[in-house]
Parts: sequence; C-alpha cells; structure tokens
Amino acid sequence: MEFSELLSFIKIQSERLKRRYGYDDEEKRVLARTVKLSEEVGELCDAVLSLQKLQRQEKLDEETSEHIAEEVADVLITTLLIAESLRVNIENALFKKIEKINKRFENV
Repeated sequence: MEFSELLSFIKIQSERLKRRYGYDDEEKRVLARTVKLSEEVGELCDAVLSLQKLQRQEKLDEETSEHIAEEVADVLITTLLIAESLRVNIENALFKKIEKINKRFENV
C-alpha cells in the first residue's frame, strides 16, 4: 500500500465516522478520536504483554503475531484520523520529524 492510498482511506473513513456518530462539533470529534487512540494503545500494550508471556493464561491463549499487527494498524489509523481532524499535513510533519531525527543521529 502506498502512503497516498492510506491517506485517501483516512479521509474516507473520517467521513464515514462523521456520518455514523454525527459529530458535527469538530472539537468533540478530536476529543473522541484522542480517547479512542488511548483505547487502541491500551489494546496494543495488552497484546505486547501477551506476546512476551507477561499476561494471565487466558490472554496468552488468544495472542498471535497477526493480532499484534492488527493492533499496530489500529493505533496508526486512529493517529492519522486525529491528524486529519486537526488538519495536520502528515506527510510534511513526518518529513520534518525524520529530518530532525536524522540530524540528531548524524554522528552515530
């Protein structure tokens, strides 16, 4: 998948969510998506703990690497939905951040 395809999906999904949940209030939409991100990060954390065998047995039994990948994707998609709601140019933001990180590690 190309990054442009992912961003196109995010725009479509954002509109779907607006219709489904009726968030006309932009501030409410951002807050709801931010809370959703917290939920998704929690699910990723649970999956990582399970993968590392640091959960109780019933949680360990349901854990797979496919589930980890799904949780990572949920976190990424939800993060991009927040960026879309806040009108962040994510490609530009990532480019600038990567430049900054690369400069930090020039001598490493």
